Amino acid sequence: MDREELKKRTKDFAHRCVKLALALPKGPLGDHIRGQLIRCSTSVGSNYRAACIAQSRASFVSKLSIVIEEGDESCYWLEFIIDEKLLNDKRAVPLLNEGTELRSIFVKARKTIKNSK
Repeated sequence: MDREELKKRTKDFAHRCVKLALALPKGPLGDHIRGQLIRCSTSVGSNYRAACIAQSRASFVSKLSIVIEEGDESCYWLEFIIDEKLLNDKRAVPLLNEGTELRSIFVKARKTIKNSK
């Protein structure tokens, strides 16, 4: 998968998470999770784009680490939505699967770049 495909995939992930977040029930819990999920899921794509234009290997690895952290946090909130049954699993589980897959891709990329010194 090339950089442009990953840019598209991370942006699609963010759009889907935003739509899911906006469907959460109103109230203190739904409002909190909504904000957190929107923040971290959109950060995955924006930080990946920043990594793609990094000016050094160290900067690239640093940005990729942020992508991994934000992807992991997105998965946490999706798991929480599923655990609390805040939405139908048919909406949240596919997004959790995509988030897990994206996180794995970025972890592998970071290992590859670190090992290629």
